[in-house]
Amino acid sequence: MSFKVKIKNDGEFVFNEPIRVYELSRDSSEKIIAGLFNDQLVDLRSTICEDGEFEFITIDHELAPQVYRHTMSHIMAQAVMNIYGKDNIRLGIGPTIENGFYYDFEILNGKIAEEDLPKIEEEMRKIIDQDIKIERIEMSKDEAISLMKQRGQIYKVELLQDLQEKTVTLFKQGDFVDLCRGPHLPSTGMVKHFKLLSISGAYWRGDEKRPMLQRIYGTAFANREQLEKYLNFLEEAKKRDHRKLGPALGIFFIDFDVAPGMPIFTPNGTTILRELMEFSRQLHREFGYEEVMTPLVMSEKLWRMSGHWDHYKENMYFTSKEEQQFAIKPMNCPGHILIYKNRTVSYKDLPLRFFEFGRVHRYERSGVLHGLFRVRSFTQDDAHIFCRADQIEQEIAGVINFVHRIYSPFGFEYSAELSTMPENHMGDVQTWQKATEALRCAMDSVGLKYVVKEGEGAFYGPKIDFHIRDSIGRTWQCATIQLDFLMPQRFELVYTDIDGNYCQPVMIHRAIYGSLERFLGILIEHYAGAFPTWLAPVQVMIIPIADRHHSYAQSVKSVLVQNGIRAEVDLRRETLGYKIRDAQSMKIPYMFIVGDKEQTAGTVSVRIRKGSEFSGKSLESVLDIILKEIKTRSLKNLMEE
Repeated sequence: MSFKVKIKNDGEFVFNEPIRVYELSRDSSEKIIAGLFNDQLVDLRSTICEDGEFEFITIDHELAPQVYRHTMSHIMAQAVMNIYGKDNIRLGIGPTIENGFYYDFEILNGKIAEEDLPKIEEEMRKIIDQDIKIERIEMSKDEAISLMKQRGQIYKVELLQDLQEKTVTLFKQGDFVDLCRGPHLPSTGMVKHFKLLSISGAYWRGDEKRPMLQRIYGTAFANREQLEKYLNFLEEAKKRDHRKLGPALGIFFIDFDVAPGMPIFTPNGTTILRELMEFSRQLHREFGYEEVMTPLVMSEKLWRMSGHWDHYKENMYFTSKEEQQFAIKPMNCPGHILIYKNRTVSYKDLPLRFFEFGRVHRYERSGVLHGLFRVRSFTQDDAHIFCRADQIEQEIAGVINFVHRIYSPFGFEYSAELSTMPENHMGDVQTWQKATEALRCAMDSVGLKYVVKEGEGAFYGPKIDFHIRDSIGRTWQCATIQLDFLMPQRFELVYTDIDGNYCQPVMIHRAIYGSLERFLGILIEHYAGAFPTWLAPVQVMIIPIADRHHSYAQSVKSVLVQNGIRAEVDLRRETLGYKIRDAQSMKIPYMFIVGDKEQTAGTVSVRIRKGSEFSGKSLESVLDIILKEIKTRSLKNLMEE
């Protein structure tokens, strides 16, 4: 039976028997490392025997990193076995990840330390220099199980036993053999630019009840320039790490002995959070939302009715009192539903928009806790819109506009994703299709560009996710809009239409910051701790040169505070240079230096965080500039313009 293959930039060809991918090539001058057949990466050594479209993947193709990084993970695994002994190593998994790869190992005798990474890199270079041919082997599942048992690779045996396929693929380079789907490079010498980054613990298959393995992370690129650029990026990201900057700047800390995963905010951190909330509140009022407050602890009956009991129970905290079971809320939506049910609603009342800075608690495994980015206690800028079906498009459009208004003052660019029905979902397929199409129409109506993420919606409805891009190019998922026809049905929510009939409203779940704590962590890294003046915990540090200037410094502070500016006076008996350096290390936007000349003239000398200086400025003129900077939420220091 013949089949057709359309090769990109080369025409369509008919074949009467299976053909190896590499045999499709008409040009051997390019470094072809894999193929893309019907939008799936395929190994050069695999066969094609069906109709489809094919594209060659060369080393500079956008999909090439998936191939050469996967090969690099195998090279690393072979190097580890060479160093520590193949009978001493049990292999886990070694996939590619964004910008890199990792491999999990169990060392039967000994342990891999961080200082061992250069030694492993050296062994990897030897394997690369040997340019070992990489073979693709097909065998039956039973044969593969037998082979892995002989080699003592119990984790590979477990993976094989879970597979449904009767035939599996393995890849071999020298005496190293690994279970893998591929694709891989033709040989080990085709990519040379790599770096091992770190080592950590990882439970086998992410299960805390299973053995703890050692995971080595690395990265690889097609050329040295790309590798060096990425390593420089990692260094910059390391300098901005909010887990170090946050405590150093006196913003937050986490006490893992008494409250693991639950950040504690100092006055500085609370000031920033308060500013974020006030900014959000102003916009909520402008967009017609009503602020509400709901209990932290509510009966399990509520969570059973909402569906969280069935779909989210493992992530919830519980308590019992007076023979009743209660849950600490992981979400705010059921509380807002209770507010809706507590009133009689007419079609004229809709839409109703409730929002809350709601504290929620979710159990996260200790191994995944990560500063402010992954916590167990956090505050959501949560809102729920109850509307008629004919109001969906305009309400979604309004939320999209809200997102833009929130993100703009921080200098964030953003992109959007539409996530559709997951495998674990409530409700019927028809309802999901209706909800998904409503979101799609709303996004199209406002011209919002987006990509579709199949199967990644919430369990109760499809959603739009927004990803912001920070100052060094990283993206973070923050805002989300979720359309829900199911929760109103479960809670029997109704409104009366123009004819007095009962109708079911539509519910829109919405958060913009997402989590205030996580958003703050992103801001710390985005600004490297140097917050714009409107967000800075201390906006002006007044530094008297000598003790005789203390009184004047305090009078300057009084004027600033009366005008709503957060100011402090440094009265310590330290040198002027020391005080200035300390204020700069704390990333305070403005320093006012006051001495004899300033005290006599009633002026201040201004030093900007970046080092610019302005002598003999009247307090009134500087005050006007700072107030304008705060009012406009400027990202720039206006004195330098």
